[in-house]
Amino acid sequence: MKHAPGFLKLVEAARRNVREVTVGEARERIAARPGIVLVDVREESEWAAGHAREAVSLGKGILERDVENRIPDPGTEVILYCGGGYRSALSAEAMQKMGYTNVWSLAGGYRAMTEAGWPMVR
Repeated sequence: MKHAPGFLKLVEAARRNVREVTVGEARERIAARPGIVLVDVREESEWAAGHAREAVSLGKGILERDVENRIPDPGTEVILYCGGGYRSALSAEAMQKMGYTNVWSLAGGYRAMTEAGWPMVR
């Protein structure tokens, strides 16, 4: 997908403020810390087409509105993913602004996860 320049500028600015994790690092973190929450920030239609087995859906469009109800402890470790790692960076930055202190954006998103053989529900 070709992204608009303004969107890419926004994402690059967000990436300077958030931590990113690779698929391999995410697997290691989740295996070592069972309390980590893996959040799919894609649209409902994307979620329905396939998602990581252990993920919860909290689309970017409703994230700020609903995250405190779904993840009430701002110290919870959260790994966010989207289709390619763009929306998850924006979402991670938003969560940090809301007071969440242990948030990660998954580099490469859903595409990287499927390429790495991450177990998916379809």
